[in-house]
Amino acid sequence: MNIVQFAVSILLFFVLFFGIGFLLNMILRSSWIMAFVYPIVVLLIVDNFKISRYFTDTVAAFSEVFGHVIRLQLVDIVILSSGFAGTIVAGLIIKWLRKNGYQMF
Repeated sequence: MNIVQFAVSILLFFVLFFGIGFLLNMILRSSWIMAFVYPIVVLLIVDNFKISRYFTDTVAAFSEVFGHVIRLQLVDIVILSSGFAGTIVAGLIIKWLRKNGYQMF
C-alpha cells in the first residue's frame, strides 16, 4: 500500500464512520451508540467467513476472528482506528450541538 492510498483510506474511514455515527446518534437520540457498535463492525470487516458462523460455531468463529485482529498490520490498525476516531468525534459533535440548543429529531 502506498502513502496516497494510506492517507485516502484514513480520511475515508474517518468521514464514513463520522457520518454513520452522526446519523445514528441523531436518530436514536444517543451520543455514543456508534462507539459501542464500532468494535462489532471491525470484527465483521476483519473476518473472512459468513456471519451465520458466529451463531452456528461461536467459539471457533470468535477465536479465529480474534486471531485475525491480533495479526493485523500497523497500517490496518491505523485505518481502523481512524474510523473509531470518527465515531468519537461524531458523539462529541452531537453532544456539543445538543448543549447549544440544536434539537435533532
